Amino acid sequence: MCFLNWPEKQNAAPTEMKQFLIFVRKEFKHVFRDRKTLLMLFGLPVVQIVLFGFALTNEIKNSSVLILDHSKDQDTRNLISKIEGSAYFEVYGVSDNPQEMEKAFHEGRIKSGIIFPANFSKDLHHLGKAQVNIVTDGSDPNTATSLTTYLNAIVQDYNQQSQRLKPGFLLVKAETRMVYNPELKGAYNYVPGVMALVLLLVSVMMTSISIVREKEMGTMEVLLVSPFKPLLVLLSKAVPYLLISVVNLLIILLLSVFALGLPFAGSIGLLVLVSVLYIITGLSLGLLISSAAASQQAAMLLSVMGMLLPTMLFAGFMFPIENMPLALQVFSNIVPAKWYYIIVKSIMIKGLGLSAIFKEVLILSGMTLFLLTVSLKKFKTRLE
Repeated sequence: MCFLNWPEKQNAAPTEMKQFLIFVRKEFKHVFRDRKTLLMLFGLPVVQIVLFGFALTNEIKNSSVLILDHSKDQDTRNLISKIEGSAYFEVYGVSDNPQEMEKAFHEGRIKSGIIFPANFSKDLHHLGKAQVNIVTDGSDPNTATSLTTYLNAIVQDYNQQSQRLKPGFLLVKAETRMVYNPELKGAYNYVPGVMALVLLLVSVMMTSISIVREKEMGTMEVLLVSPFKPLLVLLSKAVPYLLISVVNLLIILLLSVFALGLPFAGSIGLLVLVSVLYIITGLSLGLLISSAAASQQAAMLLSVMGMLLPTMLFAGFMFPIENMPLALQVFSNIVPAKWYYIIVKSIMIKGLGLSAIFKEVLILSGMTLFLLTVSLKKFKTRLE
């Protein structure tokens, strides 16, 4: 009996292998037929390599530096030329007005400054040493530390060249000062970033999920045939999450000030008002996502993946935007968190008013208006 069944068993293996290959071929057809799957399989790795390769770097390049030259002699010009020749810096300007440097720091146009005293050249040639002051924006501790290191290295290189030309000729180590954050606490940088991230994620994700949930349960049809206008339906879904986000904002501020020791130099009323605008921007984005998502899982995926990664990469609190390629710098302008992050730092840490953040507020307002308009147009009064 064993010998009689042997040919049948021998033929079973090729049959199973043939069936296996048929299923494999069928699965390949499914993959290549679905464009979304192809985009995830081949597009996502490319995008991640490009983003993580260019964006995830703490290296400082072409940072703007303002120079206050009260001496205006050949020695200061020589040192300024070395700074200009560095790949790390771009000289924003040379001035002798201290108020100009203060204003440039307030407006975020520069990250560092160098001050040459009026007796710089005299001290250098008569005493064999002189002093130069380095000032950096400490609201971003990592960048400030890097810029201080780079500037000190340039000064030391100048010292070595001077020693070779004239022994005993020495430029003393530069004295440094950090504005806004003398102790270089990391909370000064990360708290505004966390505020931007948390408020956006909560408002976008919860709003989009709540509307899609109504669609899945079939209750959205009931709402749409009621006397309520579509606009009121949308507002009724958004208002609770607006209030919840405001509570989250107050909790974050209390923890930041009393637990982390973060100063609050500006107007709390102004910060709350601008934060409400930012939350409304997130709610509008959530409404737009809800019109495109067919399920709660899809809405959550779009909200988390579509907001988490861009906010972390392009808000500016983890990786300097000015160091990224031009295309990524342009792309960062459509990320709402970037503008809110600038606003929070300007109000909380620098103590600036509305005039200093007017541009950022105007951009957030334009984003909100655009997203609300598109969301209302896409909101269908009848479910298919």
